[in-house]
Amino acid sequence: MTETKPYVPPRVWTWDKTNGGAFAKTNRPVAGATHDKALPLGQHPFQLYSLATPNGIKVTILLEELLAAGHAGAEYDAWLIDIGKGDQFGSGFVAVNPNSKIPALLDTTVTPPRRVFESGAILLYLARRFDAFLGTGPEEQTECLNWLFWQMGSAPFLGGGFGHFFTYAPEKLEYPINRYAMEVKRQLDVLDRQLADRRFIAGESYTIADIAIWSWYGALVLNQSYANAAEFLDVASYAHVQRWAAEIAARPAVQRGRRVNRTWGPAEDQLRERHSAGDYGGDVGGR
Repeated sequence: MTETKPYVPPRVWTWDKTNGGAFAKTNRPVAGATHDKALPLGQHPFQLYSLATPNGIKVTILLEELLAAGHAGAEYDAWLIDIGKGDQFGSGFVAVNPNSKIPALLDTTVTPPRRVFESGAILLYLARRFDAFLGTGPEEQTECLNWLFWQMGSAPFLGGGFGHFFTYAPEKLEYPINRYAMEVKRQLDVLDRQLADRRFIAGESYTIADIAIWSWYGALVLNQSYANAAEFLDVASYAHVQRWAAEIAARPAVQRGRRVNRTWGPAEDQLRERHSAGDYGGDVGGR
């Protein structure tokens, strides 16, 4: 029986380009552009550069919700950024988001165009811009921001922690999977308790907090994210989260938004780029 030697950290860490599992080709310890590539520009007020990851669909769902609510000024072009091919390290994208992470937004209604990056910042920027989906009154608005920032601080434990070691790591390791599974279940319990006596996260109003949290935790409990994770985490036991997630998933704008910049799954769920409502085909009711 071969014993595995415990890992002993070196005095100074050095980058092993081959170590990193599914993302070894794109992860690196330095910032900045690796190649020159200008970003495309469309005709609409907002230019979105993204991919349909949980952070990416936050923004497309909000933009579709704004359009459905009658805010014509929220029209947008959504351009695909293929992070597997390193598009996020092109010079144009780095100029919009120096952190080289999707999503990134350009507001072309101002001169010069204004960049907005970090998904939570984009949600807040757009919600304030159109005075929508922030809650009704000071109490709900405060709760909305409480939970928006909760999501931004909590999701790395779900995605970079549990999701990475459960799905993407080169080998299954008991300690990190158990560590992050426990934390994700604690977070689901936090949400379940919050939703026990209110329709939405901040109260009776549907807000950007719901959009941000649903994109990660709603997809998880509806078994739309990591394969086998829903059963492993016993997500069915969180009845209030299940109820809330299903209600949001049924919204037409959510169904449209989660398709944008998607390049995997059934063909009917994919819309590589979005430049008009007509790109969806069929009925786009709720506008």
